[in-house]
Amino acid sequence: MTQQPEAVAGRPVAVPIYQTAIFAFDDPAALAAAMTGPDGAFAYSGYSNPTVRAFEEAIAELEGGAAALATNAGMAAINAVLLATLRQGDHVLAQRALYGGTVGVLTDLAERWGVEVDHVRGDDPEELRAALRPTTRLLYLETIANPTGFVPDLPALTAVAKAAGVTTVVDNTFATPLLCRPLDHGADVVVHSATKYLGGHHDVVGGVAVFADAERHRAAWSQAIRLGAIADPFASWLVLRGMKTLSLRVRRQCATAAVLADWLAAHPAVEAVHHPGLPSHESHPVAARLLDGYGGTLAFDVTGGMEEAHAVLRRLRVMLNAGSLGGTETVVMHPATTSHRHMDDAALRAAGIGPNTIRIAVGIEEPDELWADLEQALKTIRADG
Repeated sequence: MTQQPEAVAGRPVAVPIYQTAIFAFDDPAALAAAMTGPDGAFAYSGYSNPTVRAFEEAIAELEGGAAALATNAGMAAINAVLLATLRQGDHVLAQRALYGGTVGVLTDLAERWGVEVDHVRGDDPEELRAALRPTTRLLYLETIANPTGFVPDLPALTAVAKAAGVTTVVDNTFATPLLCRPLDHGADVVVHSATKYLGGHHDVVGGVAVFADAERHRAAWSQAIRLGAIADPFASWLVLRGMKTLSLRVRRQCATAAVLADWLAAHPAVEAVHHPGLPSHESHPVAARLLDGYGGTLAFDVTGGMEEAHAVLRRLRVMLNAGSLGGTETVVMHPATTSHRHMDDAALRAAGIGPNTIRIAVGIEEPDELWADLEQALKTIRADG
């Protein structure tokens, strides 16, 4: 027999984990009603769950949205939004510098489902206006592009899209709502890999989409159910736990990334540094206007090619060669062969990613400790070269 816990006198400070697959009802009509939408009573955790909804409500408030949809991965959130919005024959305009996984999804939509995809730089509203077609349905952007730090002019671009009746989706993973709230700048949907800064401890995989209106939210929720992509309660609880320290972590990571970017820019073994906080970066004027901080991730190009980049990565001792980002440990990777492996050489060049590019996702270690690790690796490269 199922034992129900006794009611407690006090209120829980942390959100409880509702680790249950189903919820029982005395009235079968109430059960049926609970399974028809994303914001009613709870019936099945594959549709919704109190812990999951607590996460959704928290991120919707941070982003200034009407509602949110928590999923079991960042790519699940992206797929749910795209598949709920697009139909065969539709046209998508996407920022040229994007996460490789997103490029892979758009490529698949084009090759298998007849969705046409074109790319724009993302800093010129006239270029966007000229690229629009009668069939254009969606504009896809990243607040801070992975890994080059390109920052699109969100207000200018969303104004063009809105005038044409085009839905704008913005991946806000790198910025988080602390540095930018794209909905405030005219976006219709914001997506996050909650695995990254929101969770913040490299111990959870999740995603979330935040919507400016309830209609888009409901459509994406229905699609996520069909995909089997709804977040589970424990993962949602871990992200909620991480979000409590989001401001502390992100501010520290932004400050350290800025220091490393300055030091790397002056190093003789480094050809270029990609961080929007640098005045030399192409997006610095836009970033200074739109962002409340320049992000905790940067990239740099070592002198040489892939062999030299891999040599630097092998010599690092404090920084971890690992995927993902946004956690308490600093991680490094070679984008061309990992996060952006879906892209061919031409697409990589267009996105500003070279065979000698290294991405650093800064953790919460001391800047001097991280710099000493970088310097010893780069010194060896310089001596060899």
